[in-house]
Amino acid sequence: MLALKAENISKQYRLGQVGTGTLTHDLNRFWHKVRGKEDPYLMIGESNDRSAKGSSEYVWSLRDINFEIEQGDAVGIIGRNGAGKSTLLKLLSKVTKPTTGKIYTNGRIASLLEVGTGFHPEMTGRENIYLNGAILGMTKKEIKRKFDEIVDFSGVERYIDTPVKRYSSGMYVRLAFAVAAHLESEILIVDEVLAVGDAEFQKKCLGKMGDVTKGEGRTILFVSHNMAAIKALCNRGILLENGKLAVAGKMNAVIDSYFIGKVMETDGKRQNIPLEGKGYFKSWEVGGKKDFSIDSDKKERFVFEYDAKEKLTNCELGFVIRNSDGSIILGCNSRDYGGDFFTIDKGTHQFTFELALPVIHGKYEIDIAIVSNNILIDQWVSETKVIVKNKFESVLAEQWRGSLNLESKFYYD
Repeated sequence: MLALKAENISKQYRLGQVGTGTLTHDLNRFWHKVRGKEDPYLMIGESNDRSAKGSSEYVWSLRDINFEIEQGDAVGIIGRNGAGKSTLLKLLSKVTKPTTGKIYTNGRIASLLEVGTGFHPEMTGRENIYLNGAILGMTKKEIKRKFDEIVDFSGVERYIDTPVKRYSSGMYVRLAFAVAAHLESEILIVDEVLAVGDAEFQKKCLGKMGDVTKGEGRTILFVSHNMAAIKALCNRGILLENGKLAVAGKMNAVIDSYFIGKVMETDGKRQNIPLEGKGYFKSWEVGGKKDFSIDSDKKERFVFEYDAKEKLTNCELGFVIRNSDGSIILGCNSRDYGGDFFTIDKGTHQFTFELALPVIHGKYEIDIAIVSNNILIDQWVSETKVIVKNKFESVLAEQWRGSLNLESKFYYD
């Protein structure tokens, strides 16, 4: 059964203005409407690309978005800043209307789009639970029945009779999420506000949302830049790029498209070449591919091109791979396993490390350094990331996946 359907929805804004911005434009739009003609301002406008200066004052935040979401699906919506994710959630939550297109929903919607949405700063946490619950569509009897459960989940019991203007942003979002999560809605829409909470509360929220989808069969739409959280919770995904739907499908495939699309921006070539010194790294590639993606269960060759300005002796190479939070997941050296120092003549050379990266899906940073006679000659952290893909698609497997993706075997009698 369909929980939600978007049919050719678009949203247009005029930069720096409210509405169409001028009385002339408003009258022109009204005149076309009464004559049964199309809005003249829908024929103009540019895509929402923040990196390029446009010539039109009209911008399409979203353009011709179509998708269907089944009841019980957990859908992760990802994309770069400004891609249209929050705008899409506001349309689905009916906070604002689409410029064109229609949205069909089956059931009650609860949404948490911004920290403290629906809260009055002068009112206490207790009063705001009743206020926010009423805004979300809960009856007073329903709120009273779930009050203790909401307070316990939020973890702000000590401050429940304190005005929320004295709450930290983390306490705000704890209480707001607790109210929204305990509303018996068929569809729960959550924006990136969970990033405000601490690690313990984020884990608690993800567990609650997992219970909502898997245990209660309700539908969740979740926007986040935390790919680990997205992968743990969601079975389906939507990727937005400059206001357009780029990919929709299984979460792993959508994440791959997001990472690989971003990685092509620098294409493995160094932008900040140091002109002073005895040499420098110029570029790198992996497996001879142009998309910088590898499979976690296969060995690949990481090849680095180096330009030596003079002869170097007693050389060694250090190669480091870090995950998205900067933690080192692999560090290796040219002298590992009994290797020796080597000499580099003046000119261009290629250095190769052959290895597998048995880790979970994700984007990983490459860091390479060369040392001669215990003196650092050059170190390069590439802007281009390596994309590690794995073949696991099971929702249960992804929920319990750790950092490693090691090969294993299973037997039963």
